[in-house]
Amino acid sequence: MTTIIAPRVHDIGGLEVRRAVPTLQARSIGSFVFVDQMGPALMHPGTAIDVRPHPHIGLATVTYLWSGAIGHRDTLGSDQVIRPGDVNWMTAGRGIAHSERTPQPDRDHDNPIHGMQTWVALPKSHEEIEPAFYHHAAATLPEQRRNGAWLR
Repeated sequence: MTTIIAPRVHDIGGLEVRRAVPTLQARSIGSFVFVDQMGPALMHPGTAIDVRPHPHIGLATVTYLWSGAIGHRDTLGSDQVIRPGDVNWMTAGRGIAHSERTPQPDRDHDNPIHGMQTWVALPKSHEEIEPAFYHHAAATLPEQRRNGAWLR
């Protein structure tokens, strides 16, 4: 049986985010407790992503962009811009706070944005681990072609 889940749409200051999980049909998919798609959208000068600092505990977030740029800053001292094809992996563990914002140079012109962020529940035994942040540039990620598809 196939289940089609219609995502809920949230506006976070001019950017639509579609959250497919959790829903009544699926509280999680494996260890994925949230599955969010941001955009696609075109942010015009004067509009930007400005997600203020907020805390996370007991999970990890994985962010991937198809277009645009988002600046990540956190309480570990990380200050990293993610760009298309990059992956940011933030493990909250016992606790971390972070913000996500359009970088200053990208605020001055039209800035397309399209990406995905999944939230991964950590195993009980890892919920209280030290927080961490890892950035993987697109050029460092493995890729392959299989059955006509490009995988990264």
